[in-house]
This record gives sequence, structure tokens and C-alpha cells, in this order.
Amino acid sequence: MLSDRYGSSLDKLIAPYGQVRPFPDSLDRAAWVGLPVEMKNKLVAAGEQALGSPWPELPASLYLEFPRLGTRANFEAAYLPRRSLLAKLVLAECVEGRGRFLDAAVNAIWSICEESSWCLPAHINMQKAGSSLPDVAEPVVDLFVAETGAQLAWVDYLLAGQLERISPVIRPRLLREIHQRILSPCLARDDFWFLGFIHANVNNWNPWINSNWLACVLLLENDTARRLAAVKKILRSVDKFIDVYGDDGGCDEGPGYWTRAGASLFDCLELLYWASGGKISVYGEPKIANIARFVYRAHIADRWFVNFADAAARMEQSASLLYRFGQRISDERLMGFGAYFREGGSSAAPHISDNGTRSLPAVFGYADLVAAIPGEPLPRDVWLGDIQVMVARTAEGSAAGLTVAAKGGHNDESHNHNDVGQFIVYADGDPLLIDIGVETYTRKTFSAQRYEIWTMRSLYHNLPSVNGCEQLAGRQFAAHDVKYQADDAVARLSLGIAPAYDPKAGVARWSREVALDRTSGAVNVTDDWELAALANDITWSLLTPCRVALQDGWIALARRPLPNGQSGAGGIEYDATTVAASIEEIPVTDANLASVWGDRLYRILLTARRPVQTGRVVLRVIREPDATSQTCGCIREFNED
Repeated sequence: MLSDRYGSSLDKLIAPYGQVRPFPDSLDRAAWVGLPVEMKNKLVAAGEQALGSPWPELPASLYLEFPRLGTRANFEAAYLPRRSLLAKLVLAECVEGRGRFLDAAVNAIWSICEESSWCLPAHINMQKAGSSLPDVAEPVVDLFVAETGAQLAWVDYLLAGQLERISPVIRPRLLREIHQRILSPCLARDDFWFLGFIHANVNNWNPWINSNWLACVLLLENDTARRLAAVKKILRSVDKFIDVYGDDGGCDEGPGYWTRAGASLFDCLELLYWASGGKISVYGEPKIANIARFVYRAHIADRWFVNFADAAARMEQSASLLYRFGQRISDERLMGFGAYFREGGSSAAPHISDNGTRSLPAVFGYADLVAAIPGEPLPRDVWLGDIQVMVARTAEGSAAGLTVAAKGGHNDESHNHNDVGQFIVYADGDPLLIDIGVETYTRKTFSAQRYEIWTMRSLYHNLPSVNGCEQLAGRQFAAHDVKYQADDAVARLSLGIAPAYDPKAGVARWSREVALDRTSGAVNVTDDWELAALANDITWSLLTPCRVALQDGWIALARRPLPNGQSGAGGIEYDATTVAASIEEIPVTDANLASVWGDRLYRILLTARRPVQTGRVVLRVIREPDATSQTCGCIREFNED
């Protein structure tokens, strides 16, 4: 899409060194002084906070926590704030223009340049020396090497004049570090997996790194031949990412990673657009528009999203980025969605990224964002056939009633969980039956032991297990015979999930149908199966943040406060003569999960009373029912408790 169209004429399209100037630098005082008052106040206040903050240390022993203990959070908790503090100091200086933040910014620049590597401990194993301390003789490029390089390139863009007045060696040092750590290795090597030249199945690493590499090239590479060669290589690499996607734009990494997948693709496209004066543009391509729209197609309500794979169920989005992507593809719904995510839903100044590729458009496009009309698109029916994900709600444009999402796919997706046939249900925009998400990343998360982690296993998704067996990881463990249908009365996904299971389970056939019945206001989950032999046990797991009370044939799901909202309320009807229900409380100790679900979750276990070789079970999920129903009495009593 990019290299074939533009690769042979880059010398006529890409502006020369020093002429890519999409935003004012700090010496353009009129532009910075003219920003909205609330934006200027926020940026200066953030800079003042940074002035009073201690500078985090990064000793070798902290880097070694990953190979020794498998812990990455402690290093990242010191590494990332360094970048954030620098960003705050630089933007505050640009706004104020009096030199008050300059020395602290130089201290930050110098300290970051003195880091032996910008690569995170979790990614340093790409070097020949493996996972230990970084080998400065072999610079490898990961997400945060590239992110740091782009940040420093934008710092140079904004503060070049002031830095030269402080010392003539700051900018050459900065440029040398970026050349050694990013520009040279990325241009010289084709074996970095994220480029897509050796391993075709790339993910968010590709556009995330390419967008930052591209920023470094456009802002700092002054050798014309190297400049054009780098851009040409980036086009080839980004094409590999675009090719991975189906025409529907579905992101199998989930909406959490969309912010660094589809959204980083947008960063790449914007940089190319800026550098070519709009001559390089693929915003008219349907696939690009669908990649953009995925973020609201996977949205449930407010900050809740369909969080299959390693995504959090609740998340913020970059208001500026959504709005600008919507502008480029002429999608008013996406523009309104961006305005909806303005911080606090008000005219308050938004969160500003550490990286200028996103922060500068957010700063200088803020007035347009504030003037935009916010809204949640909330499409009634979504079908992403390439990744086999369905989202359906009771009515277009409303979170009232039920929203259901279900997936097929396979168990070798990017950031995969073993979850073929998984479904989630929200009631009036609040979670009822859920996908848990993922714990804080450790060494184990991306190792051969990944599927020992409970959140990755089908046993902790809304799925059955047979003979104690669960789904297995691998491309061959996949859904088959997948069918989707939607109309005014019903939205339905049916699929065979037997191939996803360990062969030891003896599942000859397992058909699952997840259907939203808009007429009755219920989600019906129907499992129909045939086993190779009589099973010892068949058990269904259902995960919920709600408080749970059991009656014969009914499971009452009561509202429960969550850290940023509340759970939904509803009930599940089942045949008590066929299955027996029990409840298991799951303590939540991980900080990432606790920030969404609080200190506990509940696992409902439905166990076949008499496991049969051929059978059928139907679960009927409803929102908080009418006062006349049996379930309502149970919920009301439980809420009063």
C-alpha cells in the first residue's frame, strides 16, 4: 500500500533535512503564547511538579531483577518517569519561555543519554549476550529504545536554540546517541523480527517502532541517501503490518493494544503526511478506515471495552488521536468519540504524551477538540470476520439493555489467551460476565510457561472443560464452522470449538451459539456436544465481578462497587436438573487487575450432574429483571445484605 506507490519517488516527496516543520518550536513565542489558557496552565503546572520531583536512579541491580526474579515492574517504575519528567519540563519551557525549566531539562537529557541502553530488561534478550545487562557494543532496538529516541528528537526540534546556548556539545551528543542506538542499527539490520522481513506475523511492535524510527529520520538524519533509504525501508516494513490485517480492520491484540497498533500506524501515516506536504496519504483506503474504526467497534460503554487478549477491560483513549484519525478518514463518529475521551469529559486540558508525535498535535489541536461534539458511536451490530469477533447491543447508539461480545479465532493470536468461544455480557453498560484481562507482565508472561498463568487459561474464561481438560495453545486449536447473523430481532454467532481442546478431552463435537435476543432482552448461550466416550465430568466456568447468590435454576448477579464504577446486575437461568451451580471466590492481588475489578472476582461453576456423551445446555442471561420475577427477589435481598 505504501512502498509500491511511493517508494520509488521519495526524493521528490519527502522534505529535505531541516524542512519537516509541522509544529512551532519554542522560539515561536506567538504560537505558544496563543495557546488556550487552560492548556498553558496545565503544562506549566506539570513542569513545576517535575522540577520538584526526584530523579529516579537506574542501578544495574534494578536491571538484573528481570533475569534474576522475573520482575520488570520495578525497573519500569524508575525508567518511565524519567521520560515523563523530561516531557513535562520541555513543554513547560516551551510555554513559559523564560529558561526556568531548562537546566532541569538538560539534566534529564544528559542522564538519559548516559543510560547504557534504552532497551527494557524484558526485551534485551534480542542481544547475543542474552538476558542480563545490556551489551553497549551491540545496540538492539525495542519499543522503548525507539520511543526514547523519538522523544529526544522532538526535544531537539523544540529546544535546539536554547540547548546550543547552554553548551555546544548537547545536541551533537544527543544526535550521536540516536544514530548509534536507532538510526544505524535499524537501517543496517533486517533481522529485527518486528520489521516483518523474516517473520511475517508482526504485531504492534511494527508500527510502534517504525513510527518512532521515522520521527528520528525525518527530524535528525541529515545524510540524504541514508534519509531516503531509511524512509523506503520503513514503508516496506509498515506494509507488512498493514498486510497482516483483514479488510475489516480487526485487531486480534484487542483495543488495549490498538493504542500501539492501529494508533501507531496512524502515527506513521501522519509523519509521512507531514513530511510530504500531504502527498503521501492512504487515508482514503477502506482498510485504513476500518483499522481506525476498530476502537469504537470494540467499545462497550464509557471506559469499558471488549478486552479479548492481553487488554484491560477498562481503559482511557487518547482524545486527540481519535479525533485526528477521525478527521483524516472523514468519520464524524470517531471524531466525536475522541471528544468523548477528553479528560474528565469536560474542557479540561487532556493528558499529554511524552512523545512529540502525539503530544504536539494534542497541544496545538486542543481548541478544535474542545469545540467538537462528544459522543459514543455504540453501533448496534459489529462483525469482524477476519478475527471472528462479534459485538451486539440491544439498540443502536445506546448502552441500555444488554451488550454481548463473543469470539472464535484460534489460540495463537497476538497476546493470545486460550479462549476460543469466549463471550462477555454487559448490562446497561456495566460488566456482568467478563473477560478478566491480564496481570502485570513478568518474565513468565512471554515465556514457555505463559499458559500456566491463570488468566491465560480457558478454565478462567466463560468456557466449558471436559474430563478436566482445557483448551491448548497453538494455531491448530481453533474454531471451525463459524457463522454469524444479525437482524432487528437477533444477533447470533455459532461456531464449533471442539478443535480448540486437548485431544485427551475426547470432544468429538462441541457447537456453541451465543445469541442476543432483542425481542426478549436476553443473551442465550447454547452448547450442544458429542463426546468420543462418556465423560467423567463436564464443567462450565463463568467469571463475574458481581456478588453472586444461588437458587435452583437461577444465579442472581448483584451490583457491586468497583474501583471506577460498578458491576452490572442481572441473572442467569439454567436447568437445575442437568447442572449444579457453585461459587468460587477469586482473590485479586495483582495491581493491574485490582485497578479494574477490586479485591476479588467470582467464578461460577456449573457442573453436569450426570455427564452424558451427547447433550445440550442452555444458559439464559438477563439484565436486572422486573419486580415480579423470581430472580429479582434474590437480587434485592442480596443487595440489601
